[in-house]
Amino acid sequence: MDVLAVITARGGSTILPRKNILPFCGKPMIAYSIEAALNARHAGAPIDRVIVSTDDAEIAAISRQFGADVPFMRPAELAKSDTPSLPVVQHAIAFAERERGSNYAWILLLQPTSPLRTKCDILAALALSAEPDTTAVVSIASANTSHPRKLKLIEEGVLRPFQPDGFQPARRQDFGYDVYKTNGAIYLTRRDVLMQEGSFYGSSPRPLIMPPERSVDIDTKLDFEMAEFLYGRQQAGEAKEDGR
Repeated sequence: MDVLAVITARGGSTILPRKNILPFCGKPMIAYSIEAALNARHAGAPIDRVIVSTDDAEIAAISRQFGADVPFMRPAELAKSDTPSLPVVQHAIAFAERERGSNYAWILLLQPTSPLRTKCDILAALALSAEPDTTAVVSIASANTSHPRKLKLIEEGVLRPFQPDGFQPARRQDFGYDVYKTNGAIYLTRRDVLMQEGSFYGSSPRPLIMPPERSVDIDTKLDFEMAEFLYGRQQAGEAKEDGR
């Protein structure tokens, strides 16, 4: 197994300006994704290289400071507010493989807006990728608090159930099935699936279920403040366990 880790970090952000490098518990937010990948590699993960794709000089400098490679500046046409992740990652793969002279087997996409993801989550994803016929491993978190049986619609000013029995009391044991949402922390995809099929999932993606306290995907100021609180609580818990 041969893995290229790609961290995507565009300079522009309208909702939370400069969010990828905002100070987060003492470090720029992107540093946490870089360190998680490097720590996973130090723990034995077959990550050959950790690269950051950015169009921003300050993000590039900070990324290099924390140990990532920034072998190119992302072209402007791939750094628009509506640019999807797929062509950005495909561009990074093509550049890295031209430099290397050979292809990677797996691509690990880490978004800097998930600073609570740990090296253990990455190692768990890599372990899942060994399951037969796996095309990808995608991190998810429970979405039962927004289960379809709890959802409602508004039609012409009238509240309607999203599902036919949606006005019935919905206890957790009455859901009938659990639902999950992608949390944005980890996309580990076979290189051929990304480059040839144009997908982060493929035909047989495996789920990596992460706990809610590590599943915050930062998009707003409230997300940011919640993530800082959870990170501080996590650090305090580890310090208590260590007797510090």
